[in-house]
Amino acid sequence: MGRVTVSNIDKAAAVLRAGGLVALPTETVYGLGANAEDPTAVSRIFQVKGRPPTHPLIVHIAGAEHLDGWVKEVPAAARLLAEHFWPGPLTLVLRRGARVPLEATGGLQTVAVRVPDHPIALALLKVFGGGITAPSANRFGSVSPTAADDVRAELGDAVDFVLDGGPCEVGVESTIVDVTGDTPAILRPGGVTCENLEAVLGHPLTVPAASHVRVPGQHPSHYAPRARVVLVEPEEVIAEAERASGAGQQVGVFLPAGSPDASVKAHAVVAVPASVAAYARGLYGFLRELDQKGCDLIVASLPAEEGLGLAIANRLRRAAGPRSTV
Repeated sequence: MGRVTVSNIDKAAAVLRAGGLVALPTETVYGLGANAEDPTAVSRIFQVKGRPPTHPLIVHIAGAEHLDGWVKEVPAAARLLAEHFWPGPLTLVLRRGARVPLEATGGLQTVAVRVPDHPIALALLKVFGGGITAPSANRFGSVSPTAADDVRAELGDAVDFVLDGGPCEVGVESTIVDVTGDTPAILRPGGVTCENLEAVLGHPLTVPAASHVRVPGQHPSHYAPRARVVLVEPEEVIAEAERASGAGQQVGVFLPAGSPDASVKAHAVVAVPASVAAYARGLYGFLRELDQKGCDLIVASLPAEEGLGLAIANRLRRAAGPRSTV
């Protein structure tokens, strides 16, 4: 399918109303969307992704003015964050309202909500007239899709309709902030930086090493390519890659920005952009590229954990996390 037209958006809305699944572009990644008020359609998302039913989904709405019914209450901190960062890559965890089925929340009495900053997603939400649950449009735990072709390659005919909005601008998922307690807390770093959130709220935020609240992206192995990912210090990337190559592995390398020697002996090399925004935008595409080139090992290092670097580091750690052998 080519780029989106009004008729395509109307068709996508009709598919959602009929209980179908629509892949839609957002500024972060492509989402696998269903009517958020249809428990059967929501359950189909879990089936298609192979996602555990206890892992809650994010409900996407067209604007903060549409929060009524989706949430029980909107604390002052939530209103402040929504005013500054919606539409945008920020998800707020609030008390569940009557419109949200428990299938969408993993059985929790909280719901994750955001307003995407993408003209096609917003147009679809407006035409559809309701909320859309939309986790990333990929198999559970694998690399998130940042282009329509990624969705087609991974999910194929399991998706009823794909809206092609081109490449995603941010490239990593939204930041998730819990605003149900006395003090907001970041549950997952993402497209809105901790520094920007703190500037608006006027106080520091905690970023827990592991969230005790069930939210998307918290599985030990997540955002993972088929290749095994190994993380080392930046100055050790080349030596580790060449050691593994010498041992007969098909090695892919994330060569850190500013590395003095780009002639590393490896199966495939990705030069990490100096711009952290460009790195975030390209991260999942880089991982997919090395998979497609047949790498069985990817050697990478973590960026400085500030700004968007915090989200990139989080995704790389999850990609390198322990994988189930079942």
